[in-house]
Amino acid sequence: MPSLKFFTTVALATIASVTAAFAHQELLSDSRLSVPSPACQQIQESISSSSAVYYPDQPEYEKGIHHWASSSTEQAECVVEPGTPEDVATILNIVGETRTPFGVKGGGHSANRGFSSTTGVMIAMSRFTMVAYNPDTQTVDVGAGNVWDDVYRAVAPHGVNVVGGRVKGIGVAGFVLGGGYSWNTNEYGLALDNVVAVELVKPTGEIAQVDAESDPELLAALKGGLNNFGIVTRFTLRTHPQGEVWGGFIAYTEAEYSALSIATAKFSKDVVDPKASMVTLYNIVHGQHFPAVILFYDGSEPPAGIFDDFLDIKPLMKDIKTREFNDMIFGLPTGDATVGARVAFHTIALETYSESLMNFIAEEARASSASTSDKSGFFVFYAAEPFLPNITMHSLNQSSAYPASRSTTTSYSPFNLYFAWTNPEHDTEMQHTIKESAMRIQRFAVDEGQVSIMGKDATWYPNYALSDTPIERIWGKNLEWMMRVKRRVDPKNIMNLAGGFKVLLPNVE
Repeated sequence: MPSLKFFTTVALATIASVTAAFAHQELLSDSRLSVPSPACQQIQESISSSSAVYYPDQPEYEKGIHHWASSSTEQAECVVEPGTPEDVATILNIVGETRTPFGVKGGGHSANRGFSSTTGVMIAMSRFTMVAYNPDTQTVDVGAGNVWDDVYRAVAPHGVNVVGGRVKGIGVAGFVLGGGYSWNTNEYGLALDNVVAVELVKPTGEIAQVDAESDPELLAALKGGLNNFGIVTRFTLRTHPQGEVWGGFIAYTEAEYSALSIATAKFSKDVVDPKASMVTLYNIVHGQHFPAVILFYDGSEPPAGIFDDFLDIKPLMKDIKTREFNDMIFGLPTGDATVGARVAFHTIALETYSESLMNFIAEEARASSASTSDKSGFFVFYAAEPFLPNITMHSLNQSSAYPASRSTTTSYSPFNLYFAWTNPEHDTEMQHTIKESAMRIQRFAVDEGQVSIMGKDATWYPNYALSDTPIERIWGKNLEWMMRVKRRVDPKNIMNLAGGFKVLLPNVE
């Protein structure tokens, strides 16, 4: 049987040959690109020499609009790379006055078109890449243009770590502002729970240091509130001691679906060690099944019994060992097999993962792969991510936009669905298929007794949710106080010129 690496190579070759043609056709059809917009010209005349504006005939433009998924990339009127918070303020003032659509891009890993891309002014935060560790406060200042890879490398020599992305290539800003589930979440909470302060350029142009003392309500709104309240240029994050870890990746054959479901359900039900974390993956690449698991333990070796059920399953490929944290992150398989493809994520919230639910998820993955193969679909990925029910206890203060419930005894785990295809003509069908599959899984869980996942407290992880998810499913009961903050911070609705899940103000354009 060919290896997982073989099918990854085939997938990459497929994308390179097919999506390049589609992307070229989309670019040629966009006549706007030859005429710079008045907003772009005004920005170019107003910003300092620390910043720059780029147009479609410049290589920096392509870098600025680029996203990991081709379906998330849009042809902007111009790309602006601000280099100072003051220039970010200038840009916000101009797009606000001209009512020009804009996007704000950190790492460019959003799977939703228009969330960090735009057909207007693309604000690329790639110049905000400072990382400065403070041993006295045990915090680190991180520029909003970083990816976690660079942050991990910078803090490792100090023997500390941050709560960040679980694979390489993930941007800091979107991850934190959307929530941020990490390998260390059972120990230290979500990434947003570890935010001490942010440097924020408000829609009014004011540059503010937002923390629990200066504006606790705004800080809470930023934590899970995405891009609704301004543009963050810097995060101050808590750090935690970091030694060797144990873990890695195991791939199995299709015959091991049942055993993997049993092991996952047992872990979800029985394991309470906060140093332990895992993700079960049902991967199907070009019709070939590669169920897999990623195991993590924050220590040189896990206690007996925690991961034994996974280790006892016969592997197709195995890379599990004691290692440095960065070695694990950089060694894990990532989304490389779908770079440049058209992509959709979706999610639901779950209380737990039972054996029968895991078996149902496996069958859903099979069915989705079969039903999308004639729609240029080549990759289906269903990920079970069980977390402890008390992860919100780690919050610096018990308030954030996401999740809606800050209960320290009952929290919900995200479930991730992820499809990839090549032809833009199939976008609507693929998105419909992923939504229908998620709803079938939700109904199965409810029928099993997970009735609470239909309630307002069981909000969906913003960084996984498909673009047309109702905002009530993202923020639940928190919307009421978030609207109050929005009205105070962004009275002219300037941030609603950018895409994403929006806090809407009535009677404001």
